[in-house]
Amino acid sequence: MSGAPFGSVFASSMATTRFDGTLWSPVQLESSETLCLHPGSHALHYGSSCFEGLKAHRQPDGTVVAFRADRHAARLRDSARRLCLPVPTTEVVAELIESTLAACGDDTPDPPGSLYLRPTLLGTDETIGAAAHPSTTAILYVLACPVGDYLPPRQLTVTVETTMPRTTPQFGSVKTGANYAMALGVIEKARAADSADQVLFAPGGVISETGAANVVLIDGETLLTPALTDGFLHGVTRDSLLQLAVARGWTVEERTVTVDELRDRISRPTAELALTGTAAVVASVGTVVIDGEALAVGTPGVNDRSTELRNALIDVQTGVTRLEFT
Repeated sequence: MSGAPFGSVFASSMATTRFDGTLWSPVQLESSETLCLHPGSHALHYGSSCFEGLKAHRQPDGTVVAFRADRHAARLRDSARRLCLPVPTTEVVAELIESTLAACGDDTPDPPGSLYLRPTLLGTDETIGAAAHPSTTAILYVLACPVGDYLPPRQLTVTVETTMPRTTPQFGSVKTGANYAMALGVIEKARAADSADQVLFAPGGVISETGAANVVLIDGETLLTPALTDGFLHGVTRDSLLQLAVARGWTVEERTVTVDELRDRISRPTAELALTGTAAVVASVGTVVIDGEALAVGTPGVNDRSTELRNALIDVQTGVTRLEFT
């Protein structure tokens, strides 16, 4: 894992189950080296696929525990419904995750490393004549990757995009590959023009999310984040951080945030902007590019609430401290 890009090293086994149109098959372990799919599989032609991303962390007693697996299972089931895929039961998803951890838990690095889990659901009907019909069969499997940090250990540069949306509004809350593919061209353009690490999508001047993470604005003990809509992903890390901030006595606001307000807020000396997600955890943004103008976020060294929140969340994930999430 050392030095390897995030998510490029895989455990040798994956837990799988298949839906035949009526029942899910018993969960079994298979090699993660290959996945056998018919080249006419529905997922390959009509985008009938979705996935999740969660982490399992080694606890002080040596056990490995998946963080908020129930919330990720619920989101996977919602994605499946919206894409008209067979919907796995909560019990099936839980068994897949548990089987993966039983087989691959020893691959989990010590903190701050973790085992990244990728449940993936694919429509498997063997037909290229079903563009107007959902797949009635599917495969669901869980890949496991020992990982370290997702983003570089420095403050990030983010370009604000006010014309192009990250995805279509009705599927923004679905974790499906097409959403990420739609953002790639915009991100590549910002990387070339601004040396940006990510793009913050704000169609019509209203902030939603970046290409791979939610966003939070922090000023002292106040945390502001865009209110949830169907237009962007309902992050489990985002939700965890909001609950953690409330538990610490902070003021939390979820509402519409415009680019104009973003510009005003990041100009304050104590302002912070952070990206949040399973892979990123909490990543600090140092520069925001708006209409070609590079703007510094706050005053470096004045405050570091982003790191405080990141460390507090990691302590909960690794069992150092406890917090009951709702």
